[in-house]
Amino acid sequence: MPMQVSADIINEHIKRIPIFKTLDFRVETYAEGFCRATVPYDKKYTGIYGSFHGGLLTTIADSVAAFAILTQTGIDQALTTTDLNVRFLAPCMTDVTCEARVIKLGRTLCPVDVQLFDANAVKVAVAQVTYIRLDKKPQTS
Repeated sequence: MPMQVSADIINEHIKRIPIFKTLDFRVETYAEGFCRATVPYDKKYTGIYGSFHGGLLTTIADSVAAFAILTQTGIDQALTTTDLNVRFLAPCMTDVTCEARVIKLGRTLCPVDVQLFDANAVKVAVAQVTYIRLDKKPQTS
């Protein structure tokens, strides 16, 4: 059965993730199985045509998907991405807002629907991210 986890607990946990600081994630909303976050546009994040780099948009989608799962599992649940599919719909020339909704919190797999919007509410990308719930966190060196 899913559990609701405090936003403060999740925020304290994710603030220690280096990419969270690097991209300056600004989490706006948590709800059970849902997270909305914005990442400010910076020229250092541009791709070859001056828009927000697609690889970074993918990173944002992957990260916010994990945050949405944590609202149901708690921060002690070890997770890792098993697959990610992203479809870019329009160039993003502004801050990007990402909304992630858990499709199903499975015992093993957790697929998440992700939508990314520019500052004008134009949908710039959609993604589906699947995470696997691990028994223990991988060891780091």
